[in-house]
Order: sequence, then C-alpha cells, then structure tokens
Amino acid sequence: MSIRRILIANRGEIAVRVIRTAQALGLETVLAVSEADRGSLGARMADRALCIGPSRPGDSYLRVETIVQAALGSGCDAVHPGYGFLSERADLARLCEQENVIFIGPTAAQIEAVGDKLRARTEAIAADVPVVPGGAVASPAEAQALAAEIGAPLLIKAVGGGGGRGMKLVEDLKDLAATMDMASAEAGAAFGDARVYLERYVAQGRHVEVQVLGDGRGNVIHLGERDCSVQRRYQKLIEETPAPHLPEDIRAQMHEAAVRFAARLDYRGAGTVEFLYDVARNQFYFLEMNARIQVEHPVTEMVTGIDLVAEQIAIANGEGLHLTQGDVRINGAAIEIRVNAEDPARDFMPSPGTVSSARWPDGEGIRVDTHIVDGAKIPPFYDSMVAKIIAHGPDRATALARLRAALGETRIEGISTNIAFQAESLADPDFARGGVDTGFLARRATRAAAATGD
Repeated sequence: MSIRRILIANRGEIAVRVIRTAQALGLETVLAVSEADRGSLGARMADRALCIGPSRPGDSYLRVETIVQAALGSGCDAVHPGYGFLSERADLARLCEQENVIFIGPTAAQIEAVGDKLRARTEAIAADVPVVPGGAVASPAEAQALAAEIGAPLLIKAVGGGGGRGMKLVEDLKDLAATMDMASAEAGAAFGDARVYLERYVAQGRHVEVQVLGDGRGNVIHLGERDCSVQRRYQKLIEETPAPHLPEDIRAQMHEAAVRFAARLDYRGAGTVEFLYDVARNQFYFLEMNARIQVEHPVTEMVTGIDLVAEQIAIANGEGLHLTQGDVRINGAAIEIRVNAEDPARDFMPSPGTVSSARWPDGEGIRVDTHIVDGAKIPPFYDSMVAKIIAHGPDRATALARLRAALGETRIEGISTNIAFQAESLADPDFARGGVDTGFLARRATRAAAATGD
C-alpha cells in the first residue's frame, strides 16, 4: 500500500505545514476541521476540508474513532497527526493499524513505551542512557526513603504526561507528603493517571533535545540538537540550533545517547529525545522522548536542509531512511520564536478574536510558519500559538540579528500577542551571549518586578 491521500488530523500552523509538503510531493490532502476551523487557511489550502465535529477539542480533534472514520470515509491511505491532540495517543495509531490506514508516526507499541515516563526511564537505563537520580514510589514511606537518598530540592513528576502538569518542586522534605498528594491529584485530572515519581531537582539546567529519524528496523540517525531552555511555566518560547556553548564532548554524547535510545525501540519516524544538561555538574540526563514531530522542527530544517515532514511520510510509506548519518550536515545556526495570542501585561492571558491585519516579515534567512492571515479567527478553544518566526544565518550572531529585525517588521492587529515580550527576550544580554538555562525568564521577571517596585 502506498500513500496517495493524507488525512491531516490537526489544525493551525502545523496543518498548513503538512499540507504544503504533501502537495509538493504530489499527494492529495484532506483536512479534518472542527466547526470553528471551517474558514481557516488550512481548510482553504487542502484539497478537501471535512468537518469532524463541534469546536471543542473533546468533540472533534480528540475523538479517535471519528478521525479514523473520516480517513476511511474520504478514501485516505494515511493519517498525519501533527503535534499535540492525538499525535501521541497509542489508541489512534492502533486503530489505524487495525483499519489498514497508515499512521504517519511510530507504532502504537512505541508510543506506549515512551508515553509512560517510568517505562521510558527504564528503557533509557537499558540503553545505557543516563537518567536523573530518582525513581518510582508506591507509598509515602517509599517516597520519604528515596527523598532522603536524593536530597532536597527534588521534583515530583507525573508518570503519564508532561507540559508541567503534575510537576511540583519540593524544597523541604517535610512538605513531601502534602505536595505528592497535590501532584497526584493534578496528574489524575490531567492525564487519567495519578502515578508520580521523584527526581533530583537540577537547579541550573538546560533543556536540550536531539532530533532523530528511525526506519522502524533499528536504523536511526540524528539531525543535531536544539536548545529549548527559554521556557515559561515549562512551556517553550524560544528554540535554537546548535545549542550555544554546549561542551563538544557533551554534544556528541547526547547525539549518541539519543540514537541508542531510539534504536533500542526500533523507532519508526521522526522523534525527539529530550535531555536535561546539569551545568554545575557538566552531566546530562534523559528526560523523555516525544514520539512525534516537534513545534520547533523548523530550526533543524533550516540548518540541515532536510524536510522532516517529507521524511516522516517516506518512512511511513515503507521507503526507509533516505539519508545516512554522513549525509547530515549542519549549516550555520537557526533560532525560532513562538508567537502566541496572549497578553503578557495580563499574566499572559489568551487573546482570542479576529485578526484585522497580519504583516509577516520576509528576507534572507527568514521563515514564517503560520495559519494567520487578514481576517483570521482565533478561537478560544485551542492553544494560543498562532505562528513561528525562524531566522537562519551562517552563525548565531547573524541569525539573532535577522530574527530581531524580523520581529520589528511583524505587525498583528486585532488581538494581543507576545511579540514585544519575545523581542525583549532576544535583546537580553544573557540571551545574546547564549547558553541560558531554564531559569532565564523567571530571572528576567524578577528583575523587571524589582525595577518597577512590584
């Protein structure tokens, strides 16, 4: 069976992104849309738009059976899940397998192996990939014993999810039991899985991830790493490649560890192995694997010239890897900022509405991934990200200068955005030097509050 027509089970900029590559490959596209997205750019670009339900995600984009039936009913050979929504749901991959629809992503078994954080941790250990000191706890007594061994501060993390939900910092071990109860309740509500585990808290850490491609038969290559340390409440805001000022031996070890981990799973498709680099100890640890394409994949595409969506489709189509490790060349540097429809002055409150005017930058080394045009509707039901602006250059300084200029050219009217906030982050001397850790934005906020007397 070969892929001729793809159902895209997503929305927004990633839907537009997948449509463009699919059409460049000569493939037909069907976009699954909710009622809120009937008039979206993606719906207009796809060969066909198919309404799958009401606006709320639980009634449309998160309905596994509806997605597969939409694929079958529209004669699609394959489903591309994008990121978010159902992209890491094993039951979607499994139902596609059962219905003889190609899932453009890993197998259901591979999604399950990395979706459970404790199981993924076990797989990492088996692949000789370093993990943060910690582990599973089944009772308060076990938690106290492990916490005494690890020492404070430590993190409580949800087994079944990410994005900061179910994650709690414990600075004093006397607060462990109460904080575990809170983390467990939050994890249960968010993921339907109340299990938590403990890990040492790394006070000065950098979030560095390695992009991998696997053919599903044990052959895996990496496409370099991305630094995603600029985060607010565990949500990434700026990403770049290569990771600046990362020791070269650590960089090479991360690449090798990511390939080992993915190869152990016979991983199929595009995936990202995420690490935490402990600056003080000069050590890195496995965090998790994201079994899908990442929001920040464009920076990797800019420096390698490799279309990751095209590679996803080729692998799913049974063509294997088009590349060897020796074919991968890193050319210069690239930086990406996420443009969110939110108001930083109001604690980043989402800003849904109608975009009366959108003016995006262009020029040498500039790429914009977005679904926003004049008159576009920003519904209140979904993630607030509306675009990504990416700059590439022969070196980091050039890429950064181009990105700063690009933000200065960007104009979005009708809604609030975080563009000014992002521009301030890019102008910060610490960011300009490169190599900031995950506490960068929190320190910026503290300095700003002190300056205003708040």
